[in-house]
Amino acid sequence: MATATRIAPAEPSLPILEPLGESGSSTVGVGEVVRLAFDSLLANKMRAFLTMLGVIIGVGSVVALLSIGGGASAAITSSVASTGTNVLTIMPGSPQNRGPGSAGQAQTLTLADSDAVARLGLPIVGPAPQFGGGAQVIAPAADANATVTGITPAYFEINSLTLQSGSYLDESHVRGSSTVVVLGANLANDLFGSGAAVGQVVRIKGQSFRVIGVLNTKGSSGFGGSVDDRALVPISVAQQRLFGARTPDGNGWLVSSISISVPDADNIDSVIAQIQSLLRDRHRLSADGIQDDFDVFDQASLLSTLTTVTSLLTLFLGAVAAISLLVGGIGIMNIMLVSVSERTREIGLRKAVGARGRDILLQFVVEALVLSTAGGLIGLALGSSIPIIISLIGLLDAPVTWSTVVIAVGFAMAVGLFFGIYPARRAAQLNPIEALRHE
Repeated sequence: MATATRIAPAEPSLPILEPLGESGSSTVGVGEVVRLAFDSLLANKMRAFLTMLGVIIGVGSVVALLSIGGGASAAITSSVASTGTNVLTIMPGSPQNRGPGSAGQAQTLTLADSDAVARLGLPIVGPAPQFGGGAQVIAPAADANATVTGITPAYFEINSLTLQSGSYLDESHVRGSSTVVVLGANLANDLFGSGAAVGQVVRIKGQSFRVIGVLNTKGSSGFGGSVDDRALVPISVAQQRLFGARTPDGNGWLVSSISISVPDADNIDSVIAQIQSLLRDRHRLSADGIQDDFDVFDQASLLSTLTTVTSLLTLFLGAVAAISLLVGGIGIMNIMLVSVSERTREIGLRKAVGARGRDILLQFVVEALVLSTAGGLIGLALGSSIPIIISLIGLLDAPVTWSTVVIAVGFAMAVGLFFGIYPARRAAQLNPIEALRHE
């Protein structure tokens, strides 16, 4: 009898998983990579903060120094520009003998030189000759040491001076050698406080002067310091009664400088050339300028030079501060290399279950960017507080500009990316089998 063969029912077929191909769609999402990066950093908060410290200091230094440097540059250039960029100042003494260690300037300019410049009929405001010196100004209730400057009426227009009260000196005061004085704002406050100065009498070198005007605050500008601390008297009084400015031959009067304003900037070079030619002829000097015993300062050229110097100084300070950013970047690379070593088995496990090299690369690059960006933002907050405090207490107007913010934070991110790529590539290139064996 034949034995019946029992056939087992066929089992349902199980689905076969597709192998992970090189071009499949199994790449981990960017959001997941970012989350993993943050989780890794938050697991070691102190180490992450210490890693960011170099970036914090670097960004804070860059922001603070660039802001303060920019504010200082603006303050310097504005103080020079406040008298007008088209102002020329004729000074006595050879241009070759200026600077540290040089001998005192020879008194080579006279009132007759100023009158000769006026007779040229140039398209200018002025000239405004000046002569003065230091003296004690004594009021009924106070006294102060000040610069007493002898001037002509053109001085006010050339230097854009306005009155707080009273009136200006005029030609009648100069011709009549009137003992009147116009006080700078600071000097008037030192002598009379909040009281009215106009109409009061002060004594200068034993002579009585009636105060006819007080100037508005001007600030430091041009040569010789701030007009706010000066007492302005008719030049004839300064030369003849106060400081003895007669020329050595006894036939004229010395001046310490001559100011000129050129309304049209296109005429400056022509005006300078004609003044130089006139003074060389009057002083019997060679036409090539080698023997010049005077110098003509161009305020616009001085302003341009100062702007260039202060801008270069600001950039230099910013570059020095940026060095600490590079140091911070090296710190980020060192910590990331340590992190790669510590997480070798984790990396091997992730690659064994399907993570690709670019996923590992992206995770470590994101970690480096998070460190540098977070450090940059903290440094930005700290660095911005310094110029803000300086501005609030009135030492200097040092605004934090958007360009400074973008440069500092952008450079911090670039540093993090640059120094984070090498550790990230090293992690991405690990062999998963060797990584799993790592102890």
